[in-house]
Amino acid sequence: MTSTPAAAVIVGVDGSEGSLRAVDWAAEEARLRGAPLRVVHAFIWPLLGVPLGPAPMAPPEAGLRNEAQRILESAADRARRAAPGVTVSTDLPARVPAAALIEASHGADLVVVGSRGLGGFSGLLLGSVGAQVTAHAACPVVVVRGGDHRRSPGPVPGEVLVGVDGSESSRLAVGFAFAYASRRGLGVAAVHAGRPGRPGGPGVTRPGAGDADLAEAEARLLTEALAGWRERYPDVPVRSAVVAGRPAEVLVRQASGADLLVVGARGRGGFADLLLGSVSQAALYHAPVPVAVVRPGTAPAGSR
Repeated sequence: MTSTPAAAVIVGVDGSEGSLRAVDWAAEEARLRGAPLRVVHAFIWPLLGVPLGPAPMAPPEAGLRNEAQRILESAADRARRAAPGVTVSTDLPARVPAAALIEASHGADLVVVGSRGLGGFSGLLLGSVGAQVTAHAACPVVVVRGGDHRRSPGPVPGEVLVGVDGSESSRLAVGFAFAYASRRGLGVAAVHAGRPGRPGGPGVTRPGAGDADLAEAEARLLTEALAGWRERYPDVPVRSAVVAGRPAEVLVRQASGADLLVVGARGRGGFADLLLGSVSQAALYHAPVPVAVVRPGTAPAGSR
């Protein structure tokens, strides 16, 4: 019986330090998935009609095309060092950055990018490019932060934090979180942003007498969202909590020290507006850890 080859992990690079951190993260993830890694650099210059080769009297290795090839090969070499055994390929599409990533996402398992860049992917989380990729990528997208976030103290140190609101996108996000945690030997911390109640500790809801029904409904939502995944991944430790506050504030506060924050691109209730403006910007700009965005239609739950 012939097995189906694993779909690729895609990583966008532009030579910046942020994109190289994304290469390290993507290479390790590809290794754990048993998947190939494809390094993509958006080569926009042919679209602008500028000369691509060396200028007159310049050395033969100069020029925009040669520089783009150096960026690609340097990133690919770094990936091979980070994850020996992973099959690494490169791609230099003559496309604008968002289109290059979206096109590469078709048939891929995951797209990985750095949170800041310089050139090919510099605007990824700063406006139109980020909105296009998260809205149209055909697979989940992970945005990698700089620094060693796992050394930071926080409510869920070293765990995978996932926002839960009972929506279809939330269900997919939970599946992604469990699969990722299982590959890396981590636990999952599932959080639902609840209505603020009486103080009972930092950010934790303590319902009053009139809030008993709401508290019960919120606890039931979390239990139902996690039930099937607990059975599918019995090796993954799970913690869950209803945390009072605005969704983005809850996610950012709880994410400190986590290995990864996973969110659905569309939800209802607690995380409905996550990628629709100010809440999106707060989570993506201020979460101190890598962020995975999972959108309905990108993959069967748990397959990524």
